[in-house]
Amino acid sequence: MTAMTPGSNIPLSAARVAVDVSAPVRLDVSGLLLTADGKVRSDDDFIFYNQPSGAGVTYRSGGGAAPDAIVVDTAAVPPGIEKIVVTASPDAAGQTFQGIEPTATIRNADDGSVLATFTPPQLGAETALVVVEVYLRGGAWKARAVGQGYANGLAGIATDFGVSVDEPAAAPAAPPAPAPVAPPAPVAAPVTPSAPVTPSAPAAPQAPAAASASTGKINLDKGRVSLQKNQTVSLVKGGRPLLSQVKMGLGWEPAFRGKDIDLDASVIAYGPQRNHLDSCYFGKLSILNGSIKHSGDNLTGEGAGDDEVIVVDLGRLPAEATGLVFTVNSFSGQKFTEVAKAYCRLIDAGTGEELVRFDLTGAEPQTGVMMAKLIKQFSGEWEMTAMGDFAKSRTVRGMVKPAAQAL
Repeated sequence: MTAMTPGSNIPLSAARVAVDVSAPVRLDVSGLLLTADGKVRSDDDFIFYNQPSGAGVTYRSGGGAAPDAIVVDTAAVPPGIEKIVVTASPDAAGQTFQGIEPTATIRNADDGSVLATFTPPQLGAETALVVVEVYLRGGAWKARAVGQGYANGLAGIATDFGVSVDEPAAAPAAPPAPAPVAPPAPVAAPVTPSAPVTPSAPAAPQAPAAASASTGKINLDKGRVSLQKNQTVSLVKGGRPLLSQVKMGLGWEPAFRGKDIDLDASVIAYGPQRNHLDSCYFGKLSILNGSIKHSGDNLTGEGAGDDEVIVVDLGRLPAEATGLVFTVNSFSGQKFTEVAKAYCRLIDAGTGEELVRFDLTGAEPQTGVMMAKLIKQFSGEWEMTAMGDFAKSRTVRGMVKPAAQAL
């Protein structure tokens, strides 16, 4: 059994898998069948308790005694469907995931054996999650841990993936039979697709959350990639993993003609259980037998180009190093609201080619920021995810715990 972390994936050893999601409260679980463009073909590709079966995908109720599940028969998934996303939302209307720790369990649907588990970290105001995705890559089916949150319920997820969501009703409508209660059922209300799924009008949905992240997975085949926050790029080019030296360059400028700002770039290395292995920073320029090296401290941020560079030899990293988090701290104490043009970029150390760039456009009055993370997949591939998550810390030491939680 594998304990997965956000962004990690596993090959599926069973043709039929069930993904159930459990929590201390009752959850509504659903699945969406997506094409290569990340959209459903029609509302028929939205599988939930009111529409429990689709092409190769079914909804299985736990009857209140067990968690609900989405069952995927990969052999029966029709051509053109490349991904099935599994979502979850608290059953109680308006309830968030604050204080509720859901766990997805991926099982062999035939014998019930557990293949992997995943508990999304750092949940708060989210009222719906894309928890896990089952996807087709190179003719083989895999499962990936996602943990992407939405603040506006399953309506945001449904809209993002192309499901028709009815316009707001003038007044709350009564729920479809046989539900006898006065308020509408929370899942059916915000996300019930248009007919023929449900004949009665749903309650008013909300617009998609503006902060919801893209779930699209991209690689380096088309050249340089510019990432948005929470977007991920697979470090694969031409179908082959990028097992060479890469440089992470980080740059910034003082904002509004302010005084010099001493920012420090660091990388924190973790093992498969999010255990801290070591940190590379201006006070420790080489770690993990030289597989990670730091260029040295820049005290002002002046000048064009990268202010600090960290070189990572992916091929020489020890096997236990499965996660790297790149951080920047304001050692001099200024907040990131006083910093302009902060960015990080991944460079092929052999050719000097810029592969990936993330520009941090939104700043918060904090002294630490997690810029990006590299996570080693089960297949051996590395994936980079743009983060832009802030923390209150002037040194890398204070970033170890929040960075571990963000993996």
